[in-house]
Amino acid sequence: MNGAHCLSARMREETSRSSWIRRMSEEAARLRALHGPDAVQDFSLGNPSTEPPEEFRAVLEDLLSDPSHRLHGYMPNGGFPDTRRAVADYLSLEQGVEIPAGNVVMTCGAAGGLNVIFRTILDPGDEVIVSSPYFVEYGFYAANHGGVLRPVPAAPDFGPDLGAIEAAITPRTRAVLINSPNNPTGRVYPASALAGLAGLLRRASREAGRLVYLVSDEPYRKIVYDGVEVPSVFAAYENTIITSSYSKELSLAGERIGYLAAQPAIPEVASLMEGLVMANRILGFVNAPALMQRAVARLQGACVDLALYRRNRGCCSRRSAAPATWCPNPKALSTSSLARPSPTTSPSAGPSPKSG
Repeated sequence: MNGAHCLSARMREETSRSSWIRRMSEEAARLRALHGPDAVQDFSLGNPSTEPPEEFRAVLEDLLSDPSHRLHGYMPNGGFPDTRRAVADYLSLEQGVEIPAGNVVMTCGAAGGLNVIFRTILDPGDEVIVSSPYFVEYGFYAANHGGVLRPVPAAPDFGPDLGAIEAAITPRTRAVLINSPNNPTGRVYPASALAGLAGLLRRASREAGRLVYLVSDEPYRKIVYDGVEVPSVFAAYENTIITSSYSKELSLAGERIGYLAAQPAIPEVASLMEGLVMANRILGFVNAPALMQRAVARLQGACVDLALYRRNRGCCSRRSAAPATWCPNPKALSTSSLARPSPTTSPSAGPSPKSG
């Protein structure tokens, strides 16, 4: 009997499509063993190379020293009420739209957030449009819940190509998924592009007779350079759901803590939130990690020191002038900036997958 029979046909197909990530990681380990850890830069995972900010350590020590915080028990599936309120208050300032605490769900990272969103809004066969290049796991997340990812090419500057998105819209389109600042390109979508996309999605919603959502994956929002501001998606389009995590801005990738938030103007938003909270529970997440919820409630607006990432970005841009290489000067963190530079070599400038 063939060993493949232990897997479903779908899982066999999915593991074959994702095996290149594993091969990259295994090859990096082999080369490090051969040439030394400082001679090989591994871009197979976008693992932060800076430690969490000092505030995180102080908050964690305080939480662990005080048993009254009730750190390790169950809470409502949407998260601790005070944590949801802290996130909502900060997002209200960041997005320029008043967001109630009830419109926030604490999630197991942005990856968990996307799965919760897709479980809530997708029917079998519904389509999610995304600009390419994109984070490779998006296709799996949509497929987990019966959806189909529909990639379209980005514009030459890596912004959204509105013509390509419009051409891809069908009666089965349920959402357009964006990631700005973008992984892997570092592109920040300007307000004009978001306004154009919003107009397109309003027309599509009217024609389809149902909402076409904008889903915005934002784990890199704070990792920007040169005074660039990331525009508000909530201000651009009323039928928007955001998901984000603290994996990059606080270097907490392994702690799996993030959130999702729904624009309050979404029709029947209370029913949407009920579905999102239920999905968080029945997908097996149950709730986001309790200790990390308590910590991030006190760390809204905190961020890692961007000096290393900025230096890596500079190396990436300088290397783009070398023969046979090209790289834009990203305005935000691209996954090439996450690698720890070798003390004897300049960092490489290639994209890598990440987990939000």
